[in-house]
This record gives sequence, structure tokens and C-alpha cells, in this order.
Amino acid sequence: METITLDVWLYGTLARYGGSEDNITAQCAPTLPAGSTVRDVLAHLEMPTEERGMTFINGNLSAMPGVQPDLDRVMRDGDRVAFFHLKSMWPFQYRHGVAMEPALAGEMDQRPDKGLHSRFD
Repeated sequence: METITLDVWLYGTLARYGGSEDNITAQCAPTLPAGSTVRDVLAHLEMPTEERGMTFINGNLSAMPGVQPDLDRVMRDGDRVAFFHLKSMWPFQYRHGVAMEPALAGEMDQRPDKGLHSRFD
């Protein structure tokens, strides 16, 4: 069976899903079957999707709290994924123009405020 290996970073309270006991950061390199999705990565980590805040894949924003169109995104060998906890702060003014995964960009484009507000419920 063909496999892929990912570079996964977990921040804050999510670090426990990567084996950290300090709730600061964790890094792991899971090997999964080729064709695995973000949903599969979360299942492998045993991490509920509702616990993640902002998510970046290869430096592109792919999800925010309550806006997670990336669950079915197919991962590729060597992809770097960063999962941030729900209380991570990122000033909203920096979000304008951020590089996004296509699914999230499409989701934000459909919103009247284009996702430019300071709270996602």
C-alpha cells in the first residue's frame, strides 16, 4: 500500500494529541495511506475537529473556528499541517489577503463580511 508522511504541528492545548505534556507545542510525522484527508489526520491523532481553531496547510489557511471546509482535502506526501487551539489570537486585520486553501477562500467569498471580523462562532 502506498503511504504518505506528514509534518504535523500542534499548538497550545492541542499539543497533547501529539504526545506533549506541556500544552505548548508538539510535532509528529504520521504515516497514513495515500489519499488520506484532513479528516483522516484528525482521526489518526484522535483529535475532535471542534477543538481546533485556525489550521494551516503548507502555509495556507485552511480552517478557522466554525469554518472547516478542509475536512475532505486530500493530503500529499510531505505536507506540513499546523493545528492551533481555539484560543489562539490572530488579529483580524492581518487576515485580509492571507493565503488560503481554495475551499476556505470559496467559503469566505460566500459570506457577506468575507470573513473579516474578529470572532467566529
